[in-house]
Amino acid sequence: MHALVTGAGGFLGQALVRALSARRARVRALVRRPEPALALPGVEEVVGDATDPAALARAVAGVDVVFHLAGVRRAAEADEFFRVNVGSTRLLLEACLARAPRLHRLVLAGSRAASPPSATGCTEAEPPRPAEAYGESKAEAERITLLHADRLPVAVARSPRIMGPGDRENLLFFRLAQRGWALRFGADAPLSWIDVDDCARGLLLLAERPQAVGQAFFLASEERTSVEGLFLAAAAALGVTPRRVAVPAPALRAAAALADAVTRATGRKLPLNRKLARQLLAEGWVCDPGKARALLGFEAPTPLAASVARAAAWYRAQGWL
Repeated sequence: MHALVTGAGGFLGQALVRALSARRARVRALVRRPEPALALPGVEEVVGDATDPAALARAVAGVDVVFHLAGVRRAAEADEFFRVNVGSTRLLLEACLARAPRLHRLVLAGSRAASPPSATGCTEAEPPRPAEAYGESKAEAERITLLHADRLPVAVARSPRIMGPGDRENLLFFRLAQRGWALRFGADAPLSWIDVDDCARGLLLLAERPQAVGQAFFLASEERTSVEGLFLAAAAALGVTPRRVAVPAPALRAAAALADAVTRATGRKLPLNRKLARQLLAEGWVCDPGKARALLGFEAPTPLAASVARAAAWYRAQGWL
């Protein structure tokens, strides 16, 4: 396998590159800046932007598998989600049609956020009904990818919240837990999650299995949790007995609006934003991984406690906690 990974410098991207390297695959890692963690056997690091057509044309030349992970998760304006998440996907599809005639598979890293909130578990059969702009951008990226299924062998992975070492998205939970807080938002809606290494294995299955072509799959652990559950797991990993506090919805919305105003004024992307607030106050973010299990044989066996413990140890090693 000669694979291109866009967004290779990110949390999931690094885990996928490690998994590919362990399989002795040739990897071309598209990154916005050099990443020392990608100095692995068989890995060719290429600096470029996933929204640059010229960079994508160079990146896809000669590869037989493409994993499209590049995107933004934090932005104060909806336009930024669409510019990057949708724009890069459209440009990559065009580059593959023009420069990768022998492509075996293109795997898009989609998102659980593209599907409607659910407390019981949505399936792939349900139409996308995103609750916020990030989810809308991921749904549109998925739509245009699957529209190319008659010309390219595409597949889509929809992951929920991803946990594990190397993550920045969930660092806020750990920092608050370290200070002795376990927060509950609204009714503390249930949510699905997956360990980063399990998710990387799922992406590899989507690249390898013929049953994946033209399909979207939820990649998730069978174990469910909640936001308060994440706080409690982080506190346990850190050896802290937390104080459990309910946060009123109006207070969360106001804090998120203020954070987005700071982002617009300074360019600094804060952990809290209106996207996250809407997600925290939704009825739930549960998904059913049954299709991936049945068609691909996919399992995500890592327990939440183990994934969170690995993340906590990594944060401490980096001096982030």
